[in-house]
Amino acid sequence: MVVGELLLDLLGPILESIAPHLPGEWFPRFFSRSYLQRSLIAALVVSMVAGFLGSFLLIRNLALVGDGLAHVSYGAIGIFIVIGIIDPLDGAYVVCVIAAVLIDLAQRYGWLTGDTAIAIISTGMLGLGLVLFKLYGGTSLVTIDTYLWADLITMSDELYQRIVFISVICYLGLLLLYRSLLAICIDPVAARIQGIPVEVISLCWSILVGLVVVSMVQIVGPLLVTALLVTPAAIAQITSRSFFSGVVLSQIYGILTILLGLYYSAELGTGTGSMIALVSAVLFVIVVISKSLVRLLTTANQNTS
Repeated sequence: MVVGELLLDLLGPILESIAPHLPGEWFPRFFSRSYLQRSLIAALVVSMVAGFLGSFLLIRNLALVGDGLAHVSYGAIGIFIVIGIIDPLDGAYVVCVIAAVLIDLAQRYGWLTGDTAIAIISTGMLGLGLVLFKLYGGTSLVTIDTYLWADLITMSDELYQRIVFISVICYLGLLLLYRSLLAICIDPVAARIQGIPVEVISLCWSILVGLVVVSMVQIVGPLLVTALLVTPAAIAQITSRSFFSGVVLSQIYGILTILLGLYYSAELGTGTGSMIALVSAVLFVIVVISKSLVRLLTTANQNTS
């Protein structure tokens, strides 16, 4: 997976040049030390693809799919720890892709609504994984708990390479499918009439969603996926005037969330994933309050004029 090394070689010197100008005692080390540069680059790349993906999830009313698939991934990790055939995270990628496809099929063919399919598949998979682990996992409870709370500081080189590679591939896939996905989200019937292969693109979309969610699980943990997948896209939706500008802004907000989350977690000594989630929520509240105040002031000025 050469992509990760290429990004590190390209961005490493730039990050090192920025480090002396950054505030804080510990935060600059994410820019100056190579093993922390890997963590920073992986988080930034994931935040960009998550913001891109989240913009489409919101207009398809599938905001909960991230949380649902994150729970699926945690259940899958428990299953593959018990089976022991492949790496649990590799197994989580496979199972999440399958779950994302099933959710899409259930919604598309009217078997279940999107939220219902997400709830049934996610809770069922999570329960299966935890039950199997409890019955056959022996005394290795710490092993599965280590996947619950992600910590960027402990990211291995192998994990970095995998996250960056998958995230870049998914980002390129979203770029290629952008126009077709947007057409399908707005009006799938009209898209089919125009000759767009709706079923094929929906399948590709589901695969991308599953891959991105598991990558996010390794950045913020399965309980906090919404922090990167939905919240930046929701902020962008509030502050943008078009879907395209919303896609761009969602990635900017995602990057800002990562940087602020890493800064406060480094300086306050908290977990990176939980702080990123908190910063994401705070940013959303600030934007909502600011926009409401601007609207009130604008209305007041119009009434007085």
